[in-house]
Formats: sequence, structure tokens, C-alpha cells
Amino acid sequence: MREIYYLMKRNMFMFLRDYMAVFFSVLSMLIVLALMVIFLGSMNSENVVEALAEMGGVRDTAADEKNAEYLIQMWTLAGILVVNTVTVTLTVMGVMVEDETRKRLASFYIAPIKRIKLALGYICSSWVIGVGMCLVTLIVGEAYMALKGHPLLPSVSLLKLVGMIALNAFVYASLSYLLALLVHSESAWSGLLTIIGTLVGFIGAIYLPMSMLPAGVAKALKCLPVLHGAAMMRVICIEDAVEKTFAGLPDTAADMFRESMGVTIIMGGSEVSLFGQIIFLLACGIMAIAASVLISGRRRLRDR
Repeated sequence: MREIYYLMKRNMFMFLRDYMAVFFSVLSMLIVLALMVIFLGSMNSENVVEALAEMGGVRDTAADEKNAEYLIQMWTLAGILVVNTVTVTLTVMGVMVEDETRKRLASFYIAPIKRIKLALGYICSSWVIGVGMCLVTLIVGEAYMALKGHPLLPSVSLLKLVGMIALNAFVYASLSYLLALLVHSESAWSGLLTIIGTLVGFIGAIYLPMSMLPAGVAKALKCLPVLHGAAMMRVICIEDAVEKTFAGLPDTAADMFRESMGVTIIMGGSEVSLFGQIIFLLACGIMAIAASVLISGRRRLRDR
């Protein structure tokens, strides 16, 4: 454990010492948060209000608009948290790519340290910073909700959300390490970051709701961890908002919204449970670590 701790500490220092990289990482998160909440949130909330009006009955338009705004903004916040667990952990894992390009990684391979400990040193540092950055995003998001006059999440919901952030960050830190083993230059890693950062919003059905995606694409996304991670967080974030927005309507109205917005994931004709999503995400992270150790072991033998 001591080896993992010192490796983690060293990797975190390597990332945090570049103040400009940290600054722009935080700034990019806040910019994405602002753009998605203001523009994407406004578009989707208008769609919800129109859908409520089409369902008939006596509705309070002003209340519907406020509730729909809160609902979509919390839905958007959940998506952004997942995006950050992916992009931040990838950014931090750039330390490993830098170590390889500067021939430091070869020294670790010949040192008397187990490959699994070396892997966990990189993964844990990426995980810790990823969780920290996401907590900053969550705090800013909740502060924005408070300024808009919306209620804050209950303490129990916040604790659940923090646990989900930690789980997702672990998965993507593990996958980031696996990807880093396959990339051998900082320019290639930078290009990969750009591609993944662009695609992750679509993969998690964040830029476009599930109902707007082709059936084949939606089916494929259900096999990826990003969508399930986003769905987990959406359940917690919008729980109270859904009840307020669809008050006075049949339960099927809220159920249709959850499915169309990627909150409820249907596979094989049945809903994927929270427990099933947790197991799936853990399996993805563990398999990524196992594959990484195998690949690094072969590389170590080849380098001898």
C-alpha cells in the first residue's frame, strides 16, 4: 500500500504543478456547465412545457415553466458530472503518457514493484483528482440552482451522488490507464482527448436525449458504461423535480419522460436496475485494470 500511496502522490503532484493545465481544466468544466445549462437546458425545458400542455387538463403555465426548467437543469447537471469523470481522468492520465515519452516509465518497469501497484498508482491519482473536480462542478451547479430559486438536493441524495461520482471516476480512470498504455506520444494523447471529449456527450445521451437518437444507435449506447453512469446520476438529480413537474398526471407520463431522456434504461424488455448498473460499471473498471496489467507485463518483458 505504501508504494501505491507514494506513486499516487507523485502523479498528483506532477499534474497539479502545472497550474495553467489545472486552471484550464476547471475553466473548461465551468464553461461547458454554463453553456449546457443555459442553452441546451432552455431548449429541452420548452419541449417539456409543450408536452405538459398537450396532455390536457388545467395547468399552471408559470409553475410548469419553473418546474420544467429545474427538471432539465438537474438532468443536464447529472450529464455534465459524467462527462467530467471521463474527461478529467483522461487529462490526469496524461502524466503517464508524459512519463513514457520522457523514458521515465521504463525505469518503473525495471524497479522492484508489482505491475498492479504501478497501475493503481496512476489510476488512484486520476481517480482522486477526477472526484475532486466533479465535486467542484456539483457545488457550482447547486449554487446556480440556489441562485435561480430552485431547491437544493437533500443530504442523502448528495451522499448517493458523491458515491456515484466516485464509482464513475474509478471506471474511467481504469479505462484511461488502459488507453494510455496504447498511446506512445503526447500529441496522440492530446488528439485522443479531443475526440473523446467531443463524443462523450453523445455517448451518454447528454447533447441529444435518447428519444431523438436512431433505434440502432440507442441500442448500442446501452452497452456502454457512460450511458449507465449518466442514468444513475439522473435518477438522483431529478427525483424531486419529476414529481413536481408531472404532479396531477398519470404515472405513465413521468415514466415516458424518464425513458425518453435516458433516465430509465430498458434492455431486453425490462428496466436495468441500479444494482445491475453498479455491477456493470465495476466489471468494466476491474476488467480494464486486468487488461492493463496484462499489457504492461508483456511490454515489460519485451523491453528487457
